[in-house]
Amino acid sequence: MIQDTFLVHHVLFWLKNPDSAEDLAALLEGIRGLGAIPEVKGVHVGVPADTEARDVVENSYHASEILLFDSLADQAKYQDHPLHHQFVADHSHRWAKVTVFDSVRA
Repeated sequence: MIQDTFLVHHVLFWLKNPDSAEDLAALLEGIRGLGAIPEVKGVHVGVPADTEARDVVENSYHASEILLFDSLADQAKYQDHPLHHQFVADHSHRWAKVTVFDSVRA
């Protein structure tokens, strides 16, 4: 539940081969697997929504993950978890760019 979450980890991925349905499917499946890391309290895996084009809407990415954590310490454990390292090793060849937005409750 987002209101009970201390840290939101939002990551956008741009694929090297944006026309590859196989690369996108593999990346999305890999992201879903990150939910098995005990410190992850919630996972949202997505692709750009077909909303209206506006200057403030960023929809050039190909895949998105939102992971929820109870604490900064839990997010740090996630970064060092073997499943996270395996995800990067298995999928980093697929992306051209990654942008991370981490936010805490205000």
